[in-house]
Amino acid sequence: MDALTQQYIDYLIIEKGLSNNSLMSYSADLAQYLSFLEKNDILDLDKVDTAVIFAWLIDLSKKGLSAKSRARHLITLRGFYKFLIDEKKVEKSPVKNIDIPKTGLALPKIMTVQEVNALLDVPDIRKPREMRNSAMMEIMYGAGLRVSELISLKCQDIHLDANFVRVMGKGAKERLVPIGSPARSITQKWITEGRPILLKTISTPYLFVARAGNPMTRQAFWKIIKKYALLANISKNIMPHTLRHSFATHLLEGGADLRSVQAMLGHSDISTTQIYTHISKDYLVRMHQQYHPRN
Repeated sequence: MDALTQQYIDYLIIEKGLSNNSLMSYSADLAQYLSFLEKNDILDLDKVDTAVIFAWLIDLSKKGLSAKSRARHLITLRGFYKFLIDEKKVEKSPVKNIDIPKTGLALPKIMTVQEVNALLDVPDIRKPREMRNSAMMEIMYGAGLRVSELISLKCQDIHLDANFVRVMGKGAKERLVPIGSPARSITQKWITEGRPILLKTISTPYLFVARAGNPMTRQAFWKIIKKYALLANISKNIMPHTLRHSFATHLLEGGADLRSVQAMLGHSDISTTQIYTHISKDYLVRMHQQYHPRN
């Protein structure tokens, strides 16, 4: 269970880009939860049911934790079990049907169009690895992919003539997402020029490869993004997932409808996508203040 916890924390660092304070909070919550399970001789996360979760909440209450703190612990567990289900470590979540009080909406961090352009301009595409890095960033921003979806792409998933990429998302749900000319152009260059140089005689179905033909890892791509953000003089704490958030927000700001963005992101529930409308409303307010004659 400790190994699974560490995998989840790594996931929060790389894909969610949480702050150190948030990571410490998540780690402490999970440590307390696993300690409770151990004391009650529950050594398999698949054996946890709703009754165990309620017993754990009662235990937290007896220790003096407020309702707000208990809600935070539940939020931690909900995210943890969602991760475990996605990674096929457990079959179901024991906290799925337990209501969590609303404690406010945390908006995702996004980049401006100028910042995205600065980031995408950094790679020296004359070099094979830089060519690969550029294609990865262009596709991630151009199609709004999750990191896990990006590194799992196979050559057969890219349809450059038709300008779309086939993505296998969460829950093995397939979707088709359009890509623009910059992503198509650099990906074509990577496939025909850069990829053969890196692979040499190695054969692999994966589109984006690292050493010895292995697929790119989340950690390696995270390091690439951090390096390029520094070179682009971007002061924000940029993570791979920031490109996905920016993709969605920029589409909505440009006039795309919410349902279309939902389909491209692969969200099963429209409410998940609606978080981006809060950001776009801020954009509309700025535009109104800037251009309306009565401001």
